[in-house]
Parts: sequence; structure tokens; C-alpha cells
Amino acid sequence: MARGRLITIEGIDGAGKTTLAAALLDHLRARGVEIELLREPGGVVVAEQIRTLVKDPALTIGPRAETLLYAAARAQLVEEALLPVLERGSWVLLDRFVDSSLAYQGAGRGLGVDLVRAINEFGTGGLTPDRTLLLELDPAVGRARQGKRLEGFDRLEREEESFFATIAAAYSALAEAEPERIRRIDASQPEAAVAEQARAAVADLIPS
Repeated sequence: MARGRLITIEGIDGAGKTTLAAALLDHLRARGVEIELLREPGGVVVAEQIRTLVKDPALTIGPRAETLLYAAARAQLVEEALLPVLERGSWVLLDRFVDSSLAYQGAGRGLGVDLVRAINEFGTGGLTPDRTLLLELDPAVGRARQGKRLEGFDRLEREEESFFATIAAAYSALAEAEPERIRRIDASQPEAAVAEQARAAVADLIPS
């Protein structure tokens, strides 16, 4: 049996990842693809508990600890959910994966993309997405879209605008380095246009 496909969705907060994931999931299922939707950090019990911890605005977590927590959640997700699903031939649509850590911790926290990549290479066993959809959006627009007061933001969402500008630039650099895997989508477009571009970006992966 052929291995299933792993499709990831990346982008800053407010770019519309959750909305796109729901639309793309429906599209792929309508095309006969057996697929599961998961999120990061989370998706399995251990990873969901780490998600609660790492996003808690009441906690102070250092950059190295933050990186390792995300990698630990990811390692558990890969072992418990991703690999079993992919090995039985089903697809996974995943809201965030390693690229998030490369951008947020590698660039945003200043730890270095190569270091964070090495940590996650160990955590995931080298699992790489078949296709990544990068939703690109001005960080200020993303913040406005969230429509929350500061009290409603989680620990990472409370960072300064410069932090998110650094992350957006890091995502852009990643896309330039891997244009075949990472397909860039202008997330400032209407939802229908974003969904249409996403469908086109994964069309070659769908069995005829």
C-alpha cells in the first residue's frame, strides 16, 4: 500500500489557517481522499497537554524550553498519530508543523533555524510534508483579524509586532529555499480565492 500524503498549512496567527483547513478537508474528501485533520501543538493527549502549557500567558518559558516543548509535542504526534495514519495509506492535513518552529523559535526567538531544524529532525524522525501551503499576510493585518483584546491573547500572541515581522520574513525565506514543497498563497485575498489557490497547489498529489 502506498504511503499517505502529509499536507501542512503554515502562516502567522490570523492568516486563516483554520478556515482554509476546513475548506480543503471538504474538497479532498469530495475527491475521494481518505484524510484526517490535526493541529499543532496537539492532536493527541500528551501534545494537547503541552499545548495548554506552552500557550499559558501566566507562564514565563525560556526560548530553549519553548523549542523543546514544541518538539516534544510534535514527536508524540508523529509517533502516535501521523505515522500510523500515513502508513495505512491515508492522508493528513496538519495545521502547523516543523516550519512553525523554524520561523517562531529559530528566527523569532533567535535560536537559529539550523539548530531548531536539527532538534525537530530528531523529534520527527525526519518526517517531511509532501506539500506545505504558506498563507502570507502582513502581521498587522493578522493581528487585526484576530479581533481580540490583549487579555485574550495566548503567550505567543502577546509578543511585539517586530517578533511577527521576523517570523513572516523567516517563512518567506523558507519558501524561497523550497519552492517545490512550499506553495505561497496571498492570504489577504477573499476566502474563496485562497481556497481555490490551495486546491490548485495540491491537485498534482491527488490520484487520478
